[in-house]
Amino acid sequence: MLLADLVAAWQAVAGTSSRREKADLIAALLRGAGPGEAALVVHYLAGELPQRQIGIGPAALGERPPAAASPALGVGRIDAVFGEIGAVSGPGSVAGKRRLLRALLAEATAPEQEFLIRLLAGDLRQGALEGVMAESVAKAAGVPLALVRRAAMLSGSLSAVAVAALSGGAEALSRFAPRVGRPVRPMLAVSSPSLEEALKGETAVEWKMDGIRAQLHVEGEEVRVFTRTLEEITSRVPEVVETVRGLGLRSAILDGELIALREDGRPHPFQVTSARTATRSGAGGGLSLFAFDVLHLDGADLLDEPGAVRNEALARALPEPLRMPRIVTSDLGEAEAFLADALARGHEGVLLKSLDSPYTAGRRGAGWIKVKPRHTLDLVVLAVERGSGRRREWLSNLHLGARDPRTGGFVMLGKTFKGLTDRVLRWQTERFTELKTADDGWTVTVRPVQVVEVAFDGLQRSPRYPGGLALRFARVLRYRSDKTAEEADTIDTVRALAGFEPG
Repeated sequence: MLLADLVAAWQAVAGTSSRREKADLIAALLRGAGPGEAALVVHYLAGELPQRQIGIGPAALGERPPAAASPALGVGRIDAVFGEIGAVSGPGSVAGKRRLLRALLAEATAPEQEFLIRLLAGDLRQGALEGVMAESVAKAAGVPLALVRRAAMLSGSLSAVAVAALSGGAEALSRFAPRVGRPVRPMLAVSSPSLEEALKGETAVEWKMDGIRAQLHVEGEEVRVFTRTLEEITSRVPEVVETVRGLGLRSAILDGELIALREDGRPHPFQVTSARTATRSGAGGGLSLFAFDVLHLDGADLLDEPGAVRNEALARALPEPLRMPRIVTSDLGEAEAFLADALARGHEGVLLKSLDSPYTAGRRGAGWIKVKPRHTLDLVVLAVERGSGRRREWLSNLHLGARDPRTGGFVMLGKTFKGLTDRVLRWQTERFTELKTADDGWTVTVRPVQVVEVAFDGLQRSPRYPGGLALRFARVLRYRSDKTAEEADTIDTVRALAGFEPG
């Protein structure tokens, strides 16, 4: 496949806000891809490199070389050169990488150069996020979207799923299964403003802790620990590894929370837990494990079993002190008392979990609902304004957006500079300078990839913003580098919290 074909599709995808049209355009491109090209198409249109990092960005290029007159570059050639660039190391490596990149760009037409430079900068901004890509793969291969999503969540690689779907169809996708040692994207929860609204019949109610989501893979004596972003942190949490190893499990995949607790059992601030998972636990004390789900146990895959069955398996495998506290009830008063107890112990709130729902890896659904008395949202930073007065040297006021699942884009909900300490201001100035895509001297537009958790006092109608809603008194609680933009809250969740559709 010529790079020119991929670039034409990229331009067309960027030119439409319709999620369906985006998926149709990418599906047509995938159908025309050769056996070794489909994976590259998925990677590149998602704004990623198969090599992840090659140690060079467009800033190192300098002035672009003259563009080629006609298209001749294939996507396979691009991948090969990126691999060569990534392999260059040692003294003079920067200059060597630059020479290889300039030579590649000299073979590209002007539109192809623009695409490659934006790809290296992470600035394609065409809205082909993972959800759209999954729909495209399903359409191109003529298979159910649910099969593609499930295989992608189990494999952690949508490109591998695309190759399987296009070459083997539904049968090939059905062969993807949980495998101990290969992390699965975690199931996610939606928000509800109240227990009364969330509690529908007999339901499991669990504490919601403000810790680090962890997936633990056990194979005999070997224990591996992964975060919600699938990063392995086994070497940083030896106390957790030893605890799980002592259970004598044959094979298991556990889902749970790691949290730093004080001597009285109350949680330390989140920053303490985060610091202890960033490096090997030290003198400050270790982390406690509270498991709340099991995806695989002793050779049996439990992913598709209902929540009640998975919880029974978890209770057999782990002693009560290592399991998240929970009750099963249909009584609102009992649920409210359980929530009050969780809050009194210093936790965030509760999660309500359906007894019938399977584990829908990597997706939000009605199977899990979180209820917290403090209104919070995980939003994406779209732009940031330069500060004034004491903050004039920093990037300060954040433009906040919710994810739009229909378009793959984001809907702005307001701005805030509240809750930012000097340390955070320094960090975000550096971070958003790296993510900058435009700068008018006051507002810096950034790649929409950084998730931030904000608290707010309510939502109000607003003709100022395209979603018709605005946050009231938003303030930053923390940056969520453990979450991707695809895991941010959606505009649908925000509208549900507001209790009305925008007018």
